[in-house]
Amino acid sequence: MARKGFVGLGLGLIACVLALLLWQEGVLVGFERATWQWRVAYFARPTPATSQLRIIALDQKSLDWGRKENGLSWPWPRQAYATLLAFCKRAGVRAVAFDLLFSEPSLYGVGDDQMLGQAMQENGPVVLSYTFAPAGEGQTAHAARPSLLTISGFSQWLAGRQGAGGARAVTMPVPELGDNAALLANISNRPDPDGVFRRVPLFIPLAGHPVPSLALATYLAGTLGPVELALGKNRLQVGELAVPIDATGHSILNFRGPSGTIKTISLAAVVQSELQLEAGEAPVVDPADFKDAYVFFGMTAPGLYDLRATPTDGVYPGVEIHATMLDNLLSQDFLRDSPVWLAASLTLFFGVLASLSILFCRNAWQSSLAFVIFLPLPLLSGFIAYGLGVWLPVAVQTTAVLLALISGVVFNLATEGRKKRYIKRAFSQYLHPTVIEQLVSNPALLRLGGEKRELSIFFSDLAGFTTMSERLDPERLTLLLNEYLSAMTDIILASGGTIDKYEGDAIIAFWNAPLTQNDHAARAVRSALHCQERLAGLRPDFKARFGCDLFMRIGINTGSVVVGNLGSSQRFDYSILGDSANVAARLEGVNKEFGTEILISEACRNQLPGELQVREIGRVGVVGRKEPITVFEPLALQDAGKAERISRFAAALARYYRGEISEARAAFQELAADDGVSARYAARCRELLDNPPLAWDGVWRMGSK
Repeated sequence: MARKGFVGLGLGLIACVLALLLWQEGVLVGFERATWQWRVAYFARPTPATSQLRIIALDQKSLDWGRKENGLSWPWPRQAYATLLAFCKRAGVRAVAFDLLFSEPSLYGVGDDQMLGQAMQENGPVVLSYTFAPAGEGQTAHAARPSLLTISGFSQWLAGRQGAGGARAVTMPVPELGDNAALLANISNRPDPDGVFRRVPLFIPLAGHPVPSLALATYLAGTLGPVELALGKNRLQVGELAVPIDATGHSILNFRGPSGTIKTISLAAVVQSELQLEAGEAPVVDPADFKDAYVFFGMTAPGLYDLRATPTDGVYPGVEIHATMLDNLLSQDFLRDSPVWLAASLTLFFGVLASLSILFCRNAWQSSLAFVIFLPLPLLSGFIAYGLGVWLPVAVQTTAVLLALISGVVFNLATEGRKKRYIKRAFSQYLHPTVIEQLVSNPALLRLGGEKRELSIFFSDLAGFTTMSERLDPERLTLLLNEYLSAMTDIILASGGTIDKYEGDAIIAFWNAPLTQNDHAARAVRSALHCQERLAGLRPDFKARFGCDLFMRIGINTGSVVVGNLGSSQRFDYSILGDSANVAARLEGVNKEFGTEILISEACRNQLPGELQVREIGRVGVVGRKEPITVFEPLALQDAGKAERISRFAAALARYYRGEISEARAAFQELAADDGVSARYAARCRELLDNPPLAWDGVWRMGSK
């Protein structure tokens, strides 16, 4: 025990060190981003601040409306944006931000720019955008005069970032517009290397000074009075609002959902509404819906190329990223990175714990359970941390756990020195010798422990065995049972079946484990038919020697069960557990009601080849199950040719299902002389006619197991 503990501790520490090294080298970045997407998708939901935001979108609908109704091609005259501002002023918005570069004069002349500039003065505050220019283009930051912020502690922060905040060229709005903006804001955000936006800056350094993002500028423009900004350790203070930032000044976005989560209105609808209001008509869009909102204008039409990738949506308008930034600022719920020590500590804890646990697993079932339990734990910790506003790396934890579990399994396998003898000892009682040899030569075919698998399950019992056992003395009863069970077992094993157990005179067997058998249902049914044929041949001899007529009832069901070695390490059985096994046992008992020898379930019937013929016997409700089971009787070769009688029985059964009891009784009565099942149905119909049920569903309900 102590030795295994030391080994587990060592293997766990090795696994954790390897995982931490992979994390440090960036090998796990892709895996981490995938798990981040799961967390974002789970927690993404709107907040009260989301209702304070509106996006006016230049969408495809607006482009189509401009072309069809006004003959406008892109780019539109800037007068359209003046109409937008007039609507926003009428609605009483806090501020309007344009995620659109007005870096070139209007194609409709300078008067068009001057008209929009005048509208910005009258209907402000308005925030305009600029961006970094390609090499050799644009203006220097000093010449362009972008809006600069005063942030306490910025100089100290900038001093710690070598090469940041240098002189860069920018592309600014034309003077007619830029001079009339309340603030000019940077929109040059960069995605992660995989092209997905996860982090954004609320400010950037430019020429040694901080300049605001579009979201921060919109907040400042819409706030009455000055707002003090200060940089602290991993934090930007915006008035009373605190924003966590990383070493580069970026914040982790807390997305609210897929594109469209922030209420978006088509520009065409806004322009139409303002024109309708000016004409005294009812507007398409109610201005009251914009009261006290922060409004962002941006492009969502696919042809305008402002669509981005985010963890919640592969096609996400760039303007909605800016709006999400302001949403996070207002809600004060930007996410933050977890401390490195926390991620490393959890990695060590989960890795060592997984290694210790797997080493004490005694079989494959327990080892599988260890994988099921420990592998989700890192992801669970990541989800919990996200709910607390923290990005906790889970890829490194998961890698450590996986390496620890695998190393533990390898160690366990390496120390099993007597595996082949174990297999022979464990399976010699209930598998055919040829099957055992296959397992010994290829142990990978056998999964020790428990596994869920589809099997065909055989359950047989002798009719009247209790009375028989009372009449025979123990020695003769034992001899009879041994001869009977040996004959039936030989047939089952020869067909590739596995004997689960004997319970007195009952035999429980199954097919498709431990070796895969694609035709397991056919094997089970053929074996049952051969068992009945063999018993019929032995019956006269048993009658002569023991004075007993042996009749066997068999139930067969196909379904998923847990199969494996069940018990203790000292004593175990290769057995099955599950409802499908119980159904097979119930079907064996249903034979009593119908006078049949073999009944199979519909699941078994559906997997039989065409040469194995069956007839439907009925729908039965067995004890312990709510849903009825449709049962079928496999036909022996000598019965398969009686096509006419089988067809007449099926017709009578169909009438029974439909509730035509009188007609069904007459049909069954005609067949009753040569068919015990028909005789049972005829009697059943007579009972129903004497005592009609309140509701009819065609199900024959069993009174006992």
